[in-house]
Amino acid sequence: MEIIRIAILSLSALMLVFVGLMRLSNPIKTYLKNSGIKLANDASLLNEMRGISAVMFCAGIIILLGTCIGKITFTSHFVASLIFIGFAIGRLISLKADGKPSKQITQGILFELILGTANVFCLIDIWG
Repeated sequence: MEIIRIAILSLSALMLVFVGLMRLSNPIKTYLKNSGIKLANDASLLNEMRGISAVMFCAGIIILLGTCIGKITFTSHFVASLIFIGFAIGRLISLKADGKPSKQITQGILFELILGTANVFCLIDIWG
């Protein structure tokens, strides 16, 4: 099970570090390319986008550390569960309230649900 936990943490961390860093460095280009969203060149909007991107990046670093520091493996799975399940819940609420998003965002919901659920199962396994 240890190898599976490391693989799940690694995938979770790599996704958050990569997406967080790309959105932090160039949100207009990254959102358009990966989500089909055209962001306005508005300082307040870009500030919000970079803020959440930095949270994603930092969470990815914490999760990545859990792959090599055994004492924080539980914390890493907990953070990954919160981030991915949180994003999925927010997106599912938006799906109901706002309608169907683009194909890329719909695929994102699926990945968030899979990684969130996998991290929750790892938490249960650690507790058990």
